[in-house]
Amino acid sequence: MSNPSTVAPIASRGYARPDVLVTTEWVADHLTDPTLRIVESNEDSLLYPSNHIPGAVQVDWAADLNDPVRRDYLDRASFESLMARIGVTRETTVVFYGDKNNWWACYAFWVFQLFGHSKARVMDGGRLKWEQEKRAMTREVPSYAATSYAAPERDDRTIRAFRDQVLAHATAGLPMVDVRSPQEFSGERTHMAEYPQEGVLRGGHIPGAKSVPWARAMNTTDGTFKTADELRAIYEGEIGLKAADDVVAYCRIGERSSLTWFVLTYLLGYAKVRNYDGSWTEWGNSVGLPIEKG
Repeated sequence: MSNPSTVAPIASRGYARPDVLVTTEWVADHLTDPTLRIVESNEDSLLYPSNHIPGAVQVDWAADLNDPVRRDYLDRASFESLMARIGVTRETTVVFYGDKNNWWACYAFWVFQLFGHSKARVMDGGRLKWEQEKRAMTREVPSYAATSYAAPERDDRTIRAFRDQVLAHATAGLPMVDVRSPQEFSGERTHMAEYPQEGVLRGGHIPGAKSVPWARAMNTTDGTFKTADELRAIYEGEIGLKAADDVVAYCRIGERSSLTWFVLTYLLGYAKVRNYDGSWTEWGNSVGLPIEKG
């Protein structure tokens, strides 16, 4: 367990891409920077209205990032509308933060990468660390001038995996990380312990997957990311991943695995990591797909 006062500076943690993280102090010093947009993404939709970082806008994972009808993400036109509404241009650096140790922030970050918005950062420690440090919060919802944003078509090939691709991946014996809790992995539960056990017919995991719960990448006391050496000890020392591997990560709906995707891709520098956002709700409900228990 890490003491917040002893967390190493980001630049000294050995990450492949330290530039993708910013500290709470850095964000506090850039609250009025017109080249930035601070975005809060949470699981608890009531958190942002209760208070948030001054100047931050809310991007809701369900209302803003998902298609309202089919199970899929927003399309190019909807992404362009979202970016225009929150006052973001292609040149704006978006800084994500949120609850649950940034897992929803990383989910939003991942969706933004489907549209190639590479000017994106995550605030290390997220909402937890900001609150622990008793930094300024407000209920005032900011308003920004609408922008004109031209996005490319959504790229579903590079960092996203679909069911049939995952089946081929598993059949070939390629590396796969199940980031859910050990009880979900074993089949004892179909969701985390504190959530309703619903949404999927069977418990278990995709054959060949290795269990590394997403939260192991985090320092529990302040929600910051562990050092690169600590992360390698987990992902490489325990389950044998290598930076050159073709890796698929999954969880229940692709949000927790977005954080693991972020860790492997940006903090450890893995070249090919895909997030299977269909995850266990699709796999565990699909007719004829193989599963393992235990």
